[in-house]
Amino acid sequence: MRLMPRLTGRAAAAVVLAAGCLAATACAPGTAAPVGDRAADDRTGTLQVWLYNEAGNAAKEAVVARAVNEFHASHQGVTVKVGYIDTDASARAAKMKGAFNDPNSAPDLVEFGNTDLPGYVAAGGLAEIGAELDKWQDKGDLDPAIAKTAVVDGRTYGLPWWVGVRALYYRTDLFTEAGLNPPASYAELVEAGRRIHAAHPDTYGIAVGGKYTYGALPFVWDAGGDLAAANGSTFKAAIDSPAAQAGIKRYTDLFGPDGCPAQQCADLTGGKTVDLFAAGKSAMAILVNSNRSKVDAGPVKGKYGVVPLPGEKAGSIAPAFAGGNHLGVMKAAKHRTLAVEFAELLASPSYQEQMYDAMGNLPTLKSVSGRVGAKDAFLKPFTDTIAAGTRFVPLDQAWAQIDAQAVIPTMLQQVVTGKADVAKASADAAAQINSAFAAR
Repeated sequence: MRLMPRLTGRAAAAVVLAAGCLAATACAPGTAAPVGDRAADDRTGTLQVWLYNEAGNAAKEAVVARAVNEFHASHQGVTVKVGYIDTDASARAAKMKGAFNDPNSAPDLVEFGNTDLPGYVAAGGLAEIGAELDKWQDKGDLDPAIAKTAVVDGRTYGLPWWVGVRALYYRTDLFTEAGLNPPASYAELVEAGRRIHAAHPDTYGIAVGGKYTYGALPFVWDAGGDLAAANGSTFKAAIDSPAAQAGIKRYTDLFGPDGCPAQQCADLTGGKTVDLFAAGKSAMAILVNSNRSKVDAGPVKGKYGVVPLPGEKAGSIAPAFAGGNHLGVMKAAKHRTLAVEFAELLASPSYQEQMYDAMGNLPTLKSVSGRVGAKDAFLKPFTDTIAAGTRFVPLDQAWAQIDAQAVIPTMLQQVVTGKADVAKASADAAAQINSAFAAR
C-alpha cells in the first residue's frame, strides 16, 4: 500500500478497505466458498493477475509488460492476463469481496497494501506461500524487517514488492539563513523550528498533524514504546506504557507556537502536512519519498533537502513505518505455482529497479535499494532509514478496526487540544485497542 498521498494515502485507504471487508458478512471466512490452500495448480492456460491502477500507471504498465513477455518466453502454453484495479478504498473492497466469495471470479495473483494483510488472511482469501518463497533465489536479499510485514501467525502470505518510508524534509534556504545544520537529534529539530519561526513568524517550524498516525509513530518507537505487544495468539495494547507516553509527548510537544500551532494543526492529516511544506508554509515536514513530485511542483522547488528523521539520541534515526505493497496468491488460485513464479519475477532485482525508475517505488531487496540510492542522492535518507530498521503496525485483523476508528489520531488530538494529558489520552486509547483485539 502506498504511503500518503501516494504511499501515505494508500496506507490509510488500505486499512479502511480491510475494515470494510471484515465488516461485510460476505467477506467472513465462514461465508466464503471453501477452498484449500492448493485449490488447483495448472501449469498451462491463463494466469490472471490484478495490480493497482495508479497515478502515472502507463509507466508501470510498460514495466509489467516487459515482465509478461519474459514470462511468456520461459513458460510455453501460458498467457499472463493483467488487470488493473481501482485503488479507491470502496471500489477495491467490493472487488476483493467478490473474489473472496466467488473463486471463479478470483485472480491467481493480486497486489495489495501491506496493512490489508491481516484482514485478507482472516477472510480466508490468501494462500500461504512460505514454502515456495523459502526456495526463492532472492530471499536472502529481502530486508528482514520488511519481510515480517508479510507474516501472520508465523505464516507467510505475501511477497513484499515495494516499500515506502518517511524522512524529514527541510528548507535549505531557511536553514542556511539561520546558520543551522540539518537536525541530527530531536533537540536540534525543536531548536531549528524555534529559530526559524522567530525569524519568519508566518512560517511554521514544522508541519505535523493531529490526524497523522504514521508521522507520530516514529517518535513512539524511538522512545522504546509501541502500539501493542504480542500476548499469546493476539496482542495487548502498549500505547500507554511509560516509553510510549514519552514518545507521544515528544510528538505532541511539536504542536505549539514555534512548531505547528494546535489551533491550525490538530486536524491535519499526513496529506495536509505535504501541502503545507510544498506551499512554503513550514520549515520542516515528515514526508515520504514519493511526495517529492508534489514538493517540486510548488514554490520550494530547489530550496529543500532531506535527512532521516532524527531520534532523541544525536546521530540516531527514528524507526519509520514500513508502508508498501505485497504480491499475494489467492487461495482460490488455479495456477498457484505460476502465480508464485510471476510474483518472484516482478519482485526480482531487475524489475524492482525498473519499478523504481518508472514509479519511484523503493525496493524491498537490499542490493537494489543500495543501487537506486547510489544513482539518486535524494533517496539516500530513505534508504538509510530502511537500513536503520523499520517498524510496522500489529499484524492482526483488529488493526483495521483500530485504524478505522481513528484511535491514535483521537489520542493525539486530545493531547494537542488540551482535553486530556498524555497519561489519560493514552490510557483511553489502550482501552479501545484492547477492546478491538478482544472482539476479533
